[in-house]
Amino acid sequence: MKRFALLIALLVTIGLAATGCKKKETPPPMPPQGEAPGQAPGQAPPGMGGQGGGAPHGDMGGGGPKKIVIPEEVKKGWKGAKIEVEFKQKKSKKTFNVDLNSTFKVPDSDLVLAVGDFLPHFTMNGDSITSSSNKLENPALHIEIKQGGKELFNGWLFGKFPAVHPFQHDQYGVIMLEPIKK
Repeated sequence: MKRFALLIALLVTIGLAATGCKKKETPPPMPPQGEAPGQAPGQAPPGMGGQGGGAPHGDMGGGGPKKIVIPEEVKKGWKGAKIEVEFKQKKSKKTFNVDLNSTFKVPDSDLVLAVGDFLPHFTMNGDSITSSSNKLENPALHIEIKQGGKELFNGWLFGKFPAVHPFQHDQYGVIMLEPIKK
């Protein structure tokens, strides 16, 4: 009988140890996002192929860089973007108007922004990234951010979804506020 009680105690101890070591973790919360028309809460922005995650830099996941296709009406309609730079240590923000396909040195910093293409209705399909229309449905700006010549970020900033693939840095924040029409 003592052996049986000892065996039960041993099994209970092993069982508790096996389950007790498992740390119960809750998944990280989804980044806050605005909702586009027809978008369910927590759903990825339109054109993201249902992916909330993915690669933050340029290739957007799925096997390498995608070809960027800019429709003629988009090329003719937009000349730049208003970009907000946050200086976290100073607790201040400044807004700059930057032309598309240009380089901009952020004053009072060692940041350089290489602003690329703008897509008012960002959409990914197959092997390309394009704009489904010239309407501001899912505005996105391609940008490369360097500090002291070192690339920190190369990807898309989303106007309606700034928390999707954001530029993350301990000293600076960079977001696209709005596009500038020609």
